[in-house]
Amino acid sequence: MSKKAFRPRNFLVVIMLLVLAAVAYGFAATNTVAVSSAGDGAGTVSGYDIDNIHYTLDATDPTDIDGVSFDMTGASAAQTVYIQMDSYVGWFTCTMSGTSATCDTTSATVPVGTSFTELRVVAAQ
Repeated sequence: MSKKAFRPRNFLVVIMLLVLAAVAYGFAATNTVAVSSAGDGAGTVSGYDIDNIHYTLDATDPTDIDGVSFDMTGASAAQTVYIQMDSYVGWFTCTMSGTSATCDTTSATVPVGTSFTELRVVAAQ
């Protein structure tokens, strides 16, 4: 090896790099991370039973449905409930009171008779 490799200037550069590495390691070692949890699992998804369906007709046009109410029972009380009356009408929000749902459908025309053939209920706890 040449004597140039052991010059004091080169030795000083190596010492400085080691000091910087130690300081960087020290800062990294002082990082704190809050305690958190993660997990994976499975559970049963149970449905709801819909009973006592009642349709409210429009007072001025009895061929139009203005509301739907029904009782909903299941393993747990539903918090969010929507209904759809035939796929072309759209979704309506329902209000829950205990196990009773009330859905206002006045924002759209929902005809009574053969053109209305399906009531779809979507609910979540």
